[in-house]
Order: sequence, then C-alpha cells, then structure tokens
Amino acid sequence: MAPAPRLVLATRNPGKLRELRELLRGQVPGLDVDTQVIDAAAAGVPDVPETGVTFEENALLKAHAVAAATGLPAVADDSGLAVDVLGGAPGIFSARWSGLHGDDAANLALLLAQLADIAAEHRGAAFVCAAALALPDGSETVERGELRGTLLQAPRGEGGFGYDPILLPAGEERSCAELSGAEKNAISHRGQAFRALVPALVAALAEEKTGA
Repeated sequence: MAPAPRLVLATRNPGKLRELRELLRGQVPGLDVDTQVIDAAAAGVPDVPETGVTFEENALLKAHAVAAATGLPAVADDSGLAVDVLGGAPGIFSARWSGLHGDDAANLALLLAQLADIAAEHRGAAFVCAAALALPDGSETVERGELRGTLLQAPRGEGGFGYDPILLPAGEERSCAELSGAEKNAISHRGQAFRALVPALVAALAEEKTGA
C-alpha cells in the first residue's frame, strides 16, 4: 500500500508537478515525493479561481483553498512572463493570453506577433513566480523568484512548457526549452521561489509527522 499523501500541490499541470517533485526530492526528510506529493486532481480538489491581481495573491488563494479542502499542507504557485515593453504583461494572464487557458502554442504565437517589430535590445522580460505554502490552521508563507532574459524572435527547443521556448536567460545562449530539466531548475523563477520555500516546508511537514 502506498504511503498516505502528506503534501498537495495546487496544480493540474503535469510539467509543474514533475518540476516541483524534483525540486523537493531529498529536501524534506522522510518525504517520498513520488507517492506523498500529489496534485489537486489526485486530491479531488476542483480548480480554484485565480481572482487575485498579483502572483502572490493567486498563489495564496490556491494554497489556502486546497489546504482547507484536504486538511493537508498545500503548496501553490502562480507564475508568468512579464515583458518590459508591455508594462509587465502578460503577467498573471500568461496562461490565457490568447483567450484560451493553457494553449501554449496560441499564447506564444500571439505574443510573438505583438512583439514582431520590437528590436532585440528592447525585448527584455522575466519569468516571475510566487510560491505559497498554506497550512490547515491558516498560517502561510510566500516566496518570490525571477528569471530575467531576452525574448527570441521564434521558439527554440523542445523541453519545458509555456513560454520556455522564447526566453533566453541572461548570460545563456540557449532558450529555457533547450536547457535540461536540472539546468532549468537551477536558475528558474520557480526553482528560486520553491527553494526559498523549502525551510518552511520542512518545518511544516516535520510538525505534521510528529503531530505537534
């Protein structure tokens, strides 16, 4: 029999679940990330409306809703692409920039069309992530990470998801989609935010396991 879940990730995105499991692997004593870290679908929790106006607000909304629904510590993130010449857009609307949530190809095509006449020196952008931990008692922790870079004229690479194929990280010659999973996690906005959240996660799971 598989061990009972101890942590719920408030996502239905398999790419995020895979990345976040790898980020937590070996970080939390006694936690089997492959069986004890599950997503919202496995926990039977419906989608939580992202009604906040910042990445932090949305991450906390999702984490608290999932913690309340499951009685388990819950982690959520809200992330997106902030383009300098668009005043930080798509921002919190990144996943539905083209109007249909999660259509990566359509989102990429629309953004590239909008930036078609923008010169390379003005194509600065950053991936931004807010990662939140919420406990059933209502307590919360939120951390933020950013990965700055330049937007390419066309997608490059087969890895990653979302806008990864068009962001060239600062100091890199490969897009995020051309990096290995380990390379991407080492520098990514999500990696930064979740590594910053690990101490709070370790403390919360240790307390949960001992019943303190």
